[in-house]
Amino acid sequence: MSIIIAFFFTALLYAAVGFGGGSTYNAILILTELNYILIPIIALTCNLIVVSGNTIRYFQNKLIPWKFALPVVGVSIPFALAGGLVVIEEALFVKILAWALLFSGLLMLYRKQYLSISLVQVNNKIVVIFSCIFAACLGFIAGLVGIGGGIFFAPLLHLTKLLPVKNIAAFSSFFILVNSAAGLVGQLIKYDDMSINLFEDRYFWLLLAVFVGGQIGSHLSVNRIQPIVVRRLTAVLVIYVGCRLLFV
Repeated sequence: MSIIIAFFFTALLYAAVGFGGGSTYNAILILTELNYILIPIIALTCNLIVVSGNTIRYFQNKLIPWKFALPVVGVSIPFALAGGLVVIEEALFVKILAWALLFSGLLMLYRKQYLSISLVQVNNKIVVIFSCIFAACLGFIAGLVGIGGGIFFAPLLHLTKLLPVKNIAAFSSFFILVNSAAGLVGQLIKYDDMSINLFEDRYFWLLLAVFVGGQIGSHLSVNRIQPIVVRRLTAVLVIYVGCRLLFV
């Protein structure tokens, strides 16, 4: 029951600020000593469920910056699929996940106010090419360990001011959605000889929890749940788990 509650609140908080929660789902699942093969599959599925509502909302409000998003996300898709197809040993999976959690946690602790800028800047070919390369790397990691990648991309967008602030969450949700889907396909193809039923009771309730939490979170005003609060709380969790995986 405790893990179901944890997944519910994770989905609620992340959805309220435009993310899926993949890093936190991974952190929670790795502590349960669940078969590591299932961890990215469950995390990516939860990501899909949570960010779907946000992506639809951002699409309806015309906040997704398609001119920037389509080429960047398009490049990341095959890499997310490839990451999902890679077979790795548990020890290596844990190490990669640990460093990913540590890095994402440190990024979430970063604080700074940014000004909105014009989308004209994203027309720069060099900027788009760099973003595509970065997206390809994140896509591969997303498929490999089950972290959607938005938590890494958003700080880059803030630092470089590639997009107006209001469009960053929209892009992140779309990026997470597509990469989670591609990575999940790769994971399922890789283990097509295994009987993986996400609708078993022990998994179904997790998926239902993130669906309900995600729906509530996507309708909450960011003014009610401050993004900095979400970042600090989740940063502490994922950094703790990352350190525990590396040093304990």
